[in-house]
Amino acid sequence: MEIKAIEASQTWLIRHEVMWPDQNFEFVQLEEDNSGLHFGVFDHEKLVSIVSCFITGNEMQFRKLATLEEYQGKGIASQLLNHVFKIAKEKDLKKVWCNARTNKKSFYEKFGMIDTHQTFIKEGQEFTIMEILW
Repeated sequence: MEIKAIEASQTWLIRHEVMWPDQNFEFVQLEEDNSGLHFGVFDHEKLVSIVSCFITGNEMQFRKLATLEEYQGKGIASQLLNHVFKIAKEKDLKKVWCNARTNKKSFYEKFGMIDTHQTFIKEGQEFTIMEILW
């Protein structure tokens, strides 16, 4: 497995397939994608997991962390999240946060992220804002 910087457009297929399969394809194309940093995990030449990061001031929001179903449960998303944290520390950022699906909250807590208890619903999915401060 290898983590590489990728183009925003390379994230869209996995975003759609894993996170929002019932939405149209354009739903997963974020307006701010062109200003983000995007990373993917490759199994040989196959892109199997993705994340997009957006830096504002001294904080980073990561969005759309997703792994193809047949690759889930193998620690790939964990490697990718650790990579995001490494980038944030290298850039001396003070906060990393995300809008986590509430049913995935425990995954982020394993990395020291804290639930802010700020929740919202989008397209029938409940989200909570998780963050980690340095």
